[in-house]
Amino acid sequence: MRGDGVEVLVVGAGIAGLAAARALRGWGAAVEMVERGPAAGVLGAGIYLPGNAVRALDALGLGEQVVARAARIGRQRVADHRGRFLFDFDVDEVWQGVGPSVALHRADLHQVLLAGASEVPVRWGCSPESVTETDEDVRVGFDDGSTGRYDLVVGADGVHSTVRRLVFGTPARSGAGGSDGAARPVGQYARRFVAACPHAAPEWSLMAGRGSVFLTIPIGDGRVYCYTDCAPGAASIPLREVLAGYVEPVPTLLAGSDAADLHSAPVEEVTLRRWWRGAVLLIGDAAHATSPNMAQGAAMALEDAIVLADSLAGARSLAEALGAYEQRRRLRTDWVLAQTHHRDRSRTLPSLIRNPVLRRTGRHLFTAGYAPLRAQP
Repeated sequence: MRGDGVEVLVVGAGIAGLAAARALRGWGAAVEMVERGPAAGVLGAGIYLPGNAVRALDALGLGEQVVARAARIGRQRVADHRGRFLFDFDVDEVWQGVGPSVALHRADLHQVLLAGASEVPVRWGCSPESVTETDEDVRVGFDDGSTGRYDLVVGADGVHSTVRRLVFGTPARSGAGGSDGAARPVGQYARRFVAACPHAAPEWSLMAGRGSVFLTIPIGDGRVYCYTDCAPGAASIPLREVLAGYVEPVPTLLAGSDAADLHSAPVEEVTLRRWWRGAVLLIGDAAHATSPNMAQGAAMALEDAIVLADSLAGARSLAEALGAYEQRRRLRTDWVLAQTHHRDRSRTLPSLIRNPVLRRTGRHLFTAGYAPLRAQP
């Protein structure tokens, strides 16, 4: 298919949406975007980008800009909450020949992606209210009273996707392991913040406690991105109490953090039997969100955008392209979901069992989980 004359609406101006807008504009389509949040509302904390995420950014022509704003990460290290070493591995060895692994403030990544899609108009504070398919196109009504017609609508609007609700519906949850499209809690409540830490080692460093974890990753300029989660029942407990048994650097980082900049939310996942219907497609977290323990959310979203444009360019019809896209992406995102579940189960073991298991198998568990992702998407 040629992109000339194809009208595309991308819903959501986050990582998946901005990457898709750039990729589809490169294919030749006329693209416009809507984003329910305000223009200045995409801030967040930090983000870790493994080698395959940086490779995808390179494919979009944005890798150098992102790496220039980021801190290079050389190792991943895991210890218990008392600081006792469990295992580590060389990140560059895992992603050799693929790309560097880096970390940066999420706002910096967003700025690069937004500049990369500068030719695509974005309507901020705007969201679809209706999506209706006809024999010729897709008609969309927006909450600002406007309407539009499109040849393709891409829902890149996150875990709580409006497009998914309008087009696929959100039936009652079918329980663990279901694929009904509802965002389902995975049993973790996450809190994220950025703290000053001028002498942080260039490593992804996780401490695992009883029912909680604490992760630090340097993001440049003497700052570290901190992520912690606990059981949902402890969500209302102050963070200093949840992490009371943790050794340094946790107490110092908590003391230097600003409660106003704490980002808190339950961790949810999304699984769907099908990602497209007619001329409407879901990508990124709207289609396949997982818990963040593999740090593959951004990578999968960026790869989605590249594969979508490639599938459209290589197909004879839209239906053929969307079918090929889903077939090509399913194995990869299903692998990430399965590995995520495997890691989540291992971390919830009682510490007397978990720590010896991770000392013995942790390095293999982590590195083997990334192995298939070294291949091109």
